[in-house]
Amino acid sequence: MSKRSGSPPPEGVLIKRARGSTPPETQIAISSAGDDSKKGLIRTIKRTSGLEAPIVSLSGAHSAEIMSCRFDPIGQNIAACSADRGVSLWRTYPPTTNYGHLTALHKAPILDLQWSLFSPLLYTVSADHTLLFTDLSTGERVRRIRAHRGVINAVDRTIAGGAGVELVATAADDGFVHVWEGGDEGGKQAVASLEVGCPVTSVCWSADGSTLYAGAIDNEIHVFDLRKSAKVYSLTGHTDTPTSLALSPNGNFLLSPSFSSQVLVHDVRPFSPSPSRIHRTLLGAPAGFEQTLLRGAWSRDDGGGRVAVGGADRMVCIWDVESGKILYKLPGHKGTVTAVDFHPKEPIVLTGSKDSTMLLGELEPGMAI
Repeated sequence: MSKRSGSPPPEGVLIKRARGSTPPETQIAISSAGDDSKKGLIRTIKRTSGLEAPIVSLSGAHSAEIMSCRFDPIGQNIAACSADRGVSLWRTYPPTTNYGHLTALHKAPILDLQWSLFSPLLYTVSADHTLLFTDLSTGERVRRIRAHRGVINAVDRTIAGGAGVELVATAADDGFVHVWEGGDEGGKQAVASLEVGCPVTSVCWSADGSTLYAGAIDNEIHVFDLRKSAKVYSLTGHTDTPTSLALSPNGNFLLSPSFSSQVLVHDVRPFSPSPSRIHRTLLGAPAGFEQTLLRGAWSRDDGGGRVAVGGADRMVCIWDVESGKILYKLPGHKGTVTAVDFHPKEPIVLTGSKDSTMLLGELEPGMAI
């Protein structure tokens, strides 16, 4: 673990920090040119989280681009997958160390991952057409499913209704979304298969686990009712392929970046006041020409007041959802920012990049909505 380096400080800068195991509420920078009489306060930084520093770099675990990275459900751990076919595991809080590395987990780049919601399992999908269940307490593969006949681009999970069963959805280039029973007891046969008809780039569950959203290369987001195993409607508005999908914490809105560099927030409530269901159109995160599946996220510490998407400009763009204004453009990476996630309890953003590193950064607390 190393701290993210900023612009080089002037000669003679001292950084004073309070001693103790818990991070200080403020950090003070004092500048000195060698003459004590000329010392002056440059900046006071108010701390807003339990991170070791306002910005922390996580590097050295991967030799290729980060494809996806996510906090676990309680925010204590981080998992990242890479084109090097490995998964790295990190602690969020001090000491922020890389405590696990699962090498050659798949036979091709790992494109997405999800933590199980109730067991020590990690779900990963790959360009080798497989879905893997890995037990993180032992590091062993619990189940390997040849889930599709094409590259699997995305995975999501939910807890189904009153049964309390975890369901895992996978989306692939073969034009299908398959649903699998998660946990230790599930089989190797899909419990549902939904045909989109063209390569599917992203998938997301509704809040109640009864609906699936699937973004595809026809520029639409196809909405399926799992109880009917049928498509019920489509979300339109994109002029190019949606790259990822993320549901707001309250379940009312769906975030979808796209190859057109246009980020849409869709209203997915049963009775939307807008015929087009487009709640906001956000600009500021260029997708670039590399056709990378950029993954966006909603803030959770404030109930979904902000969204973030990485870009080909090597920055992370964070917007206020209600106003549509850009709140932050965060630099620090040396390649396209491929993945973003928010901490479930604190104003912390996690980013992964094609430069094979991740960054943890504090934000100002948002106003809960």
